[in-house]
Amino acid sequence: QVQLVESGGGLVQAGGSLRLSCAASGRTFSRYAMGWFRETPGKEREFVAAIRWSGVITSYADAVKGRFTISRDNAKNTVYLQMNSLKPEDTAVYYCAASSSPVTRFRVVEADYWGQGTQVTVSS
Repeated sequence: QVQLVESGGGLVQAGGSLRLSCAASGRTFSRYAMGWFRETPGKEREFVAAIRWSGVITSYADAVKGRFTISRDNAKNTVYLQMNSLKPEDTAVYYCAASSSPVTRFRVVEADYWGQGTQVTVSS
């Protein structure tokens, strides 16, 4: 069993930065691929970034590539999403997820656990 708690969301101006954190409980954290997804009203939850258990292999959505960086600290049971050069279209609720899928870029249906979400709002 893994419980995920996100933090770090907020309001930021376009061009600014935020860092999201996802703290996981459970001793098996390092066995899971970890990912970030986001959701806006009327749209399906979409993939943002993911990272394998080793922290070496990552995957990003095209919309965030070059601006966002995912990382993890298995000793702290925490995964991070550094978001730079934020745009108004990045506004969404961001969710942390854990997956036992062997695929790095796992889908929503392949997530085993979800956090409660944290709101990110980017003003223009």
